[in-house]
Amino acid sequence: MRIRFWGVRGSIASPGPDTAAVGGNTSCVELVCGETRIVLDAGTGLRGLGNALLREPQPLALTLLLSHYHWDHIQGLPFFVPVYMKGTDLTIVGGQNGVMSVREALGHQMTAPVFPVRLDELGAKIATREVKLGETFDIGGEVKVTVAKGNHPGGVVAYRIEHEGKSVVYATDTEHYACVDPALKTLAQGADVLIYDSQYSPEEYRTKVGWGHSTYVDGAELARAAGVGTYVLFHHDPMRSDAHVADFEARAQALYASSVAAREGMVMDLTQPLAGKRAA
Repeated sequence: MRIRFWGVRGSIASPGPDTAAVGGNTSCVELVCGETRIVLDAGTGLRGLGNALLREPQPLALTLLLSHYHWDHIQGLPFFVPVYMKGTDLTIVGGQNGVMSVREALGHQMTAPVFPVRLDELGAKIATREVKLGETFDIGGEVKVTVAKGNHPGGVVAYRIEHEGKSVVYATDTEHYACVDPALKTLAQGADVLIYDSQYSPEEYRTKVGWGHSTYVDGAELARAAGVGTYVLFHHDPMRSDAHVADFEARAQALYASSVAAREGMVMDLTQPLAGKRAA
C-alpha cells in the first residue's frame, strides 16, 4: 500500500515562489493497493497524476473517491488525460448531495460556456456510484472502503481504505466540533495514516467558524484519540507559504509527535515502518 500526494492545497490552486516547495495544486491523493489504484479527490493535482499514468501499462483501471463536489476537488477531471482514452476504465464514487447525482455534478462543470468538452463525449468508460454514510464496499476484491460523515457546507464524506492489514483515513474539508468528532474517531481508530483537513490555526479559526475546515490542533487531538500511526496535515490554505506550512508542521509535532505536513510528491510506503501506532 503506497500513498502519493499530487495536490495538497485547499480552496483554490496557489502556484508561486512562496508555495513551490509544498505545492500549489488542490486535493488529489493516489493510493496503490496491490493491483488496485485508488484516487482520492480530483483537484488540480489530478492533471499531474494523469500525465504520469501515461507511462504505465495500458489500459488503465482506477477508482476515484470524491469527498464532495466543490470546485477545488473536481476541477482536475477535465484535464485528466486518461479520461480521453478509450481503454480507460474509471469508476467515480461520491456521497449524496441532495441536489445532483455524481454524474450530473461532474457533468455540470463540463458544459458550455465554461468548458468545450462534455462529460459524455469522453473516451473512457466511466461508471458512477453514490454511497451512503456508514456504507462499506470493496474495490477490486482486495480493498475495503468505509464511508463516514464529515462536517462541511453542502456535505462531505470521509473514507477509510483498508488493504492487507494497512489502513488510511482521508478526512478533508471537515470542521471539528467542541469535542473530537465521534464519527471520525470511529473511522480512524487504529489507522496507520490519518490525512486530515488542517487549513487553519486556532487563531484563524475564530473568524472562520462554519466554513467547514479544521486546525492542526484538532487534527492532533483526533489522531491521539483514535490512536493513529501518522497524522498528515492536509488542505493547506492557499495563502499559506512554505515557511508557514513548516511552522504548522512543527506545532503539530509538539502536540502529536507522529505528524507531517503533506507536500506534493511526498510518498508514504506502508510496507515500510512508519511511526508506531499510539494507544487510544
